[in-house]
This record gives sequence, structure tokens and C-alpha cells, in this order.
Amino acid sequence: MNTEMLKRMSSGQGFIAALDQSGGSTPKALKAYGLSEEAWHNEEEMFDLVHQMRTRIMTSSAFSSEKIIGAILFEMTMERKVSGKYTADYLWENKGIVPFLKIDKGLAELKDGVQLMKPMPTLDELLERAVQHHIFGTKERSVIKEANEKGIQAVVAQQFEVAKKVASYGLVPIIEPEVDIHCPDKAKAEAYLKKALKAELAQLNEDVRVMFKLTIPEVDNDYEELMKDQHVVRVVALSGGYSREVANEKLARNHGLIASFSRALVEGLSAQQSDEEFEALLAKSAESIYQASIQ
Repeated sequence: MNTEMLKRMSSGQGFIAALDQSGGSTPKALKAYGLSEEAWHNEEEMFDLVHQMRTRIMTSSAFSSEKIIGAILFEMTMERKVSGKYTADYLWENKGIVPFLKIDKGLAELKDGVQLMKPMPTLDELLERAVQHHIFGTKERSVIKEANEKGIQAVVAQQFEVAKKVASYGLVPIIEPEVDIHCPDKAKAEAYLKKALKAELAQLNEDVRVMFKLTIPEVDNDYEELMKDQHVVRVVALSGGYSREVANEKLARNHGLIASFSRALVEGLSAQQSDEEFEALLAKSAESIYQASIQ
């Protein structure tokens, strides 16, 4: 584990940028960026375009360690280069931003009100490559659709099983059991979730460090208890489909909780914008998310 990165992630002021759209969500991300499916002819061209988009974001002067302390990457982004360096090295060496890697392979079918992660048969090989590419940590996402205690316990058990493997490689896992913002009884689901997370934390070996990426809770400051646990480096929030304005407003009411936004960060950015327009909007977005994260 890189101790400099750990210190930055533990105490740095700012937020984590989620730049980890994968195969399934890439067309949607490109469409929001102003590029329709007519802009590419095959998957390779599609991923070239999304890397160009991410490169434009990462090389922007607005994408700096003054506001951003970490960035989550998709596997293919990790394997590609930005300004002549592998992406993780560029982020850390040029920007002072801690690199993470999305490792899950998507969601399984809905069962017991939740979607577990699909199997990850090549996880060990991926974690080895992550270490080689100087990645600090990983991110793995499940989704909770209903306040079903059995389903939520299954989500948390699976998340921690993967997290322990990640930690065995010297990496810090971001555990992401997202509670859908449209969950009929979101507060109850979050109560079940917190109970399950605390139970798993209590069983971790003393040297294991983890992070959580959670939906902004219905009860303000509901996750303060998790933040105080000795195993927890940081608790970060996903935007979950909220607009940037709404996500920021909710986030600012939760002290110690910082953003890890994807759509809310890039909202309004377009391939058709001039560099000046692009920079100005990204700077404005980063500033607003930063302010909400340091409340």
C-alpha cells in the first residue's frame, strides 16, 4: 500500500471523481457528452472516444488536486495512456490524484430485492495488473432496490468477501452497496445496511483498511459511526441519479461525507464545447462538488 496515497485519501480535502463507465454504460455516457451512436462503428472506436473524453477531463486544469483527491478508472482506462504515461501514473505523478480501479463485472438479476455482483473469475489476474499499474484501491458495486434484510445481508457478505481478497493484494477496496434512490423504504434499507456493514467491520483483521461508497442517506449524518471505525479510510457518496444541484445540497448536510460523483461531475460537458467553455463548466462543477464535500 502506498502510504503517501493513504495519507492523501485519509485526510485530504476534496472529492473523488468517478470516471469508470464500463461497456454497458459507455454509450449513455457518450450520448450525454454529445456523441450519438453514429459517431462510432464498433466497440473499439467507442472506447477510443470515451478515452478521448476522459483524457480531456483529466488533462483539464480544472481537474486538479486542489479539489479532487481521487479518481476511479475503468479497466481499459487503466491500460491506456494519458500524455504518454499510463493513466494511474499520470494522475498521481502529474496531478497528485489517487487512482482507483472499478473491478466488478456488472450486476446479477434481481433477487430478494437486491442485485449482487456477477461472478469475477479473473479477479486475481486483474488485481495483479492493478498492482503493476500502481493503483491504490478498487471499487465494486451492488444495488439494493428494496428494504429486504436477507437480500441486504447477502450484498454485504459478498462485498466483504471480495474486499478481503482485494486487501490481500495491498489495495484498499471501496465497498459500494448502492441503495437505489427510488427504493420504496430507503431509510429502512439504509438501517439494515448500516447494521450489516458494522457486523462485517467487527470481524475484519486489524490491518485491513476499507472505504465505503454509499448513497446519500435519508437521515442526515447517518454514517458518522462508520467513519469512526478503525478500518475505514473514508466514506464517500454516490450521486445515484440525483442532479448535481440536488446531490450537492443533500451531501452538504452530511458532515465528513465526501462526493464520489460520476454523472453529477460531467453534467453539461459536451464534445462540441470549445476548450474554454469546457474548462469553465468543469471548474464550476468541481468547485460546487468540492464545497459540498468540505461542509
